[in-house]
Amino acid sequence: MRALDARAGPVAPDGPRLTDNTGMRKILITGAAGFIGMHVSQALLARGDTVIGLDNLNDYYDPQLKRDRVASLQAGPDAGRFQFVEADLVDMAGLNALFDAHGFDGVVHLAAQAGVRYSLTHPHAYAQSNLVGFVNMLEACRRHRTAHLVYASSSSVYGGNTRMPFSENDAVDHPVSLYAATKKANELMAHTYSHLYGLPTTGLRFFTVYGPWGRPDMAPMLFTRAILAGEPIKVFNHGKMQRDFTFIDDIVAGVVATLDRPPVADDAFDRAAPQASGSWAPYKVFNIGHSEPVQLMDFIRTLESALGVSAQLDLQPMAPGDVPATYADVSALQAWTGVAPHTGLSEGIGRFVAWYRQYHRA
Repeated sequence: MRALDARAGPVAPDGPRLTDNTGMRKILITGAAGFIGMHVSQALLARGDTVIGLDNLNDYYDPQLKRDRVASLQAGPDAGRFQFVEADLVDMAGLNALFDAHGFDGVVHLAAQAGVRYSLTHPHAYAQSNLVGFVNMLEACRRHRTAHLVYASSSSVYGGNTRMPFSENDAVDHPVSLYAATKKANELMAHTYSHLYGLPTTGLRFFTVYGPWGRPDMAPMLFTRAILAGEPIKVFNHGKMQRDFTFIDDIVAGVVATLDRPPVADDAFDRAAPQASGSWAPYKVFNIGHSEPVQLMDFIRTLESALGVSAQLDLQPMAPGDVPATYADVSALQAWTGVAPHTGLSEGIGRFVAWYRQYHRA
């Protein structure tokens, strides 16, 4: 999406704003030690906001990468406005104490148990983090009258849908993984709080995010490590896959612009023909992706080119809970925020590979 000026903030259509973009706000970012959370923290700090970053540093993947992300924030030029809190969202008393202490102007809730395949073997981790943790966040925001809660949903909610591109107003009633079901549940829970308590909420359905500091369980990191080690890479569905790969900078631009524009109640909302992406309540759901799906084999070839090494392919059948294609219609988010994706695959992969080599040398 269009790069944001760190000082001026995004240009968006007329409408309500969380602030006038002069900075000096205090924002809670959950999952701040995560891939997206780290980058959103950097962007908000760079434009003058104060960020309280919360994370439980769990061992779903190597916590050292999470600690290194936090250390990068703590060593950055805006470290004086960043505070890291190691805590778990299931601790409601601790969460309320954190809100009492800081009086947040807004919340970007990115903490969750991620991963489709992991949900097949660890379902209770998803129930605790994605359901209990999410309702705790809703309760904290309700109790403290938070001006805007932006939270991470997922493209996984589209489940078995085959009509492309995915639209926010498509039915999402057929999830194919527990992870997807918990993310759809989050959208329903958020709407309930928007309706009952007037809490402005915006859900963002992320589409295959990649880039520097990425998650090691995702294809770019898995493939790069294996290729450089001379090991075969697992290619599911025999390579007949498409993903709407979205570079992290484009994601951050969309998240920050969304945070700055809370939804408001829509008195003109048609309850006789309701649109799933909006409501009579202050509630929105948006796709956030590149809107340009890439064949998995093209992605692998681009990665090979950036690495200067050929991959050994281990062709596998479709994995349980996976889908053959994702493709985001991002027109609604672009109309709402004024930002649009701009980072091409070759540029994004090149920047990822440069970071990977530097990080692992260090």
